[in-house]
Amino acid sequence: MADDLAAWLDTEARRLGFDVVGLARADETWAASERLEAFVEAGYHGSMTWIQETLERRKMPTSMWPEAKSAIVVGMNYGPDIDPLAVLDRPDLAGVSVYAKGSDYHDVLKKRLKHLARGFVEQSGQQVKVFVDTAPLMEKPLAAKAGLGWQGKHTNLVSRAFGSWLFLGVMLTDAVLPADAEEIDHCGSCRACLDICPTDAFPGPYRLDARRCIAYLTIEHHGPIPHEFRHQIGNRIYGCDDCLAVCPWNKFAVQSREQALWARLELQYLKLADLLELDDAAFRTLFSGSPIKRIGRNRFVRNVLIGIGNSGDRQFLNETFFACLTDPDATVRATAIWALRCLDENRFGLEKRKHMPHETDPVVIAEWRSAAGPEK
Repeated sequence: MADDLAAWLDTEARRLGFDVVGLARADETWAASERLEAFVEAGYHGSMTWIQETLERRKMPTSMWPEAKSAIVVGMNYGPDIDPLAVLDRPDLAGVSVYAKGSDYHDVLKKRLKHLARGFVEQSGQQVKVFVDTAPLMEKPLAAKAGLGWQGKHTNLVSRAFGSWLFLGVMLTDAVLPADAEEIDHCGSCRACLDICPTDAFPGPYRLDARRCIAYLTIEHHGPIPHEFRHQIGNRIYGCDDCLAVCPWNKFAVQSREQALWARLELQYLKLADLLELDDAAFRTLFSGSPIKRIGRNRFVRNVLIGIGNSGDRQFLNETFFACLTDPDATVRATAIWALRCLDENRFGLEKRKHMPHETDPVVIAEWRSAAGPEK
């Protein structure tokens, strides 16, 4: 019966559009809990306080659901059709992580996974719970345990078939299913993902300090981005694919067959100048159905201004840019000041005399008072 259910799961999951599926025990002890605890103890989670607050629940799948016996882990390929690093040579364009250019993967995967769950309940009569990156569950270690790939030195999942480009979904069940063999580590002596990181976010192999990660800084971090990372961010305004894109295992990767995950036409080549003009309504319209929408207009414009400050192009200094110096959001104002100082030191002085006497926010005032030239 268990083998028949496993065979049915493999066939049905692939029919629903998943590219890989694996099974793992959910009620066994594993080293992932110790690694997570060390991550939090080191403070590497930064301002993502929910990780610390849910630490005990995250340690084991059974901490969330004591009856769980097995984990069905599915993966959907979201491989791009272009080199994600090519945009970094275009300072007029915005670098956006591959996963955010198509439809929100939470919606795409969860709909399919719920369909799979309903069928599984009908087939087995057992209970299930479905997760797509929205609960305190460690999907990547579970995926490795289920044989979908291994956690590389950059801590992300790597697949021999799909490289770095797999979205993951998990279905826990109280059914006892035959576990697949855990995937072994195939990184070898390679350290390409560690060496390419612009902000040195890896204290060592298999260890990530999120506080230095561009994905964390541009998506999770609220308020001004620390000065020490601004130049390294370049034109990456939402996430960073460097450590993923450079992985040699991507030589086997192919473009996703799921059209909902393909880059939307209007998001393929985003111009920084155009993005700076977005008010809240226009921002929500452009990024409707995209994960980008969740960071909000203010954090997004903060990131765009960092890209503009790093462009070296004074043509960005137009009416729209200067309006950011009086934006209602203090972080936008502060970042615009930094960008202006990077692009035109003389104009920075003129605008400082104009705006600083009326400024009340201490962070913005500190930005006006910053050193004469941009830091390098």
